[in-house]
Amino acid sequence: MTLGDFLSTWRGTTLENRVWRITVLVLVASNLILVGLVGQVERTVVLVPPVLEGEVTIAREYASQAVEESWGVYVAQLLGNVGPTTVDGLVRVLDPLLAGGLHREVMASIADQTEAIKRENIAMHFAPQTVAYDTATRTVFVTGQHKTEGPAAAPVLNRRTYELRVEFRNYRPLITHLEVYRGDPRSARDAHPEDANT
Repeated sequence: MTLGDFLSTWRGTTLENRVWRITVLVLVASNLILVGLVGQVERTVVLVPPVLEGEVTIAREYASQAVEESWGVYVAQLLGNVGPTTVDGLVRVLDPLLAGGLHREVMASIADQTEAIKRENIAMHFAPQTVAYDTATRTVFVTGQHKTEGPAAAPVLNRRTYELRVEFRNYRPLITHLEVYRGDPRSARDAHPEDANT
C-alpha cells in the first residue's frame, strides 16, 4: 500500500489530522515563547547627536564621553546662536532636554532674555573653539568666541564657556547642570584643553 492510498483511508485521514493538530500546537507554543522572549529584550534606541566621529556607546543610563561632548556642543550652539526670529524655536528644542531641577531656572532665564532679544533686535553668535571634559564630574566645557550685535550698538566680542553635564535616562539625554560665563572653564583641572576636541 502506498502513502497516497493509506491517506485516502479513514485511518490515514485521522492520523494526518492528529499530526497537523500536534504541529499547530507546537507552532502556537513556539510563537508564545517567542513573544515572551521579545518582550524581555531591551530596546535599542538610535540617537544621532549633531556631530559624532567614531564609535560610541549609548546605554539606558549611560553614554560614552564622545556622546556627552557632542550633546554639549549641540546645546552650546543652540544657546549661543540666537536672534529675534529663532528664540522661540530655541525654547521648543531645549525644553525636553532639561532635567526637572534645572528646567524652571533655565526656562525663566530664557523667558527674561527672550523679551530683550525681540525688543532690542539683538542677535548672538557663538563659535565653539575647544571642548574639554572633566572625567571626575563628567562635565563638558565648550569654550569659544561669542558675539552680540544689534542695530543700535557696535558688536561685542568675548570668550564664553558653556559648562554642562549630560546624563542619560531611558536612553534619553538630559541636561542636569548648565552654567554660562565669560572666560575659560572655571573648574577644568581635569579638563585639559590639549586633550579636547576642537
